Amino acid sequence: MAGTHESLEQAEHAEHASYGGNKKIALLIAVLALFLAFSETLGKSAQTSAITYNVASNDLWAFFQAKTIRITVLSTAADQLQVVADTTENGAAKTAMAKAIDGWKKTAARYNDEPETNEGRKQLSARATEAERNRNEALARYHNYEFASAAFQIGIVLASAEVITSIVALGWLSGLVGVVGLGLMSLGLWAPHVLDLLTHAAH
Repeated sequence: MAGTHESLEQAEHAEHASYGGNKKIALLIAVLALFLAFSETLGKSAQTSAITYNVASNDLWAFFQAKTIRITVLSTAADQLQVVADTTENGAAKTAMAKAIDGWKKTAARYNDEPETNEGRKQLSARATEAERNRNEALARYHNYEFASAAFQIGIVLASAEVITSIVALGWLSGLVGVVGLGLMSLGLWAPHVLDLLTHAAH
């Protein structure tokens, strides 16, 4: 009878320990799922930003190329008309041609540098370069968040596996992978280019 009583007590203690362990694993899974939701949301936002900046950069470079073509056309026309003006004897025609040449040159200069509208070639180049820089940073953030999401998902799988197998090591490994995911998410927020730098250094 005493042996039966002791067995029942041991079984009850084991059940309580198992229940307490499962509660901890459930809490770990909930925390990992919460961080996964954060990293997925941040990743989607970074991806959207990267696409937006990429479109803006392409548009600005296209505008830059259009301005370049206009400048080339105007400069060529001005040079050709200058040759004609140099050989003409008609004073009135020469004056008219000189006026046209001056106007084309001023327009070409304005296309090249127009700080008032921020749409000269110089301004467009600077804006396009800035958009590219922002795009690259957003992509770097996105990659960090993607890696973090993968880590959180792996952590959830490992924690779930502990519930099924009762292998405690899986719970610890799940927590460790979760910490790695948290580190990657932090890099995405505050130092998105660290992984790129490490990759380049390794090569």
